[in-house]
Amino acid sequence: QVQLVESGGGLVQAGGSLRLSCAASSIFSCDAMGWYRQTPGKQRELVATITSGGSTTYVDSVKGRFTISRDNAKNTMYLQMNSLKPEDTAVYYCTCTAMARVHWGQGTRVTVSS
Repeated sequence: QVQLVESGGGLVQAGGSLRLSCAASSIFSCDAMGWYRQTPGKQRELVATITSGGSTTYVDSVKGRFTISRDNAKNTMYLQMNSLKPEDTAVYYCTCTAMARVHWGQGTRVTVSS
């Protein structure tokens, strides 16, 4: 079982930046990690992924604005979010895929005001 704890969410004005962190109990167990987000009434959306080898993917709406990274020495994954827009408002969840099982954090709320 991999425990994940997100932090770094908050309220920010449009155009601002936030950095989300995801502390993992054992990041080396994670073959891949990712960030999802969810707003009320909508399905969870995959925002970005990163493999153990460092390969990354992004949903089109955040390309050029968000950067996913992981620091294995700190057991932590990050999501740097720049040029934030009101439509980025959501609860953000981090995930770890280990042995084909997906582990989820509890989520951190991001609110972008216009």
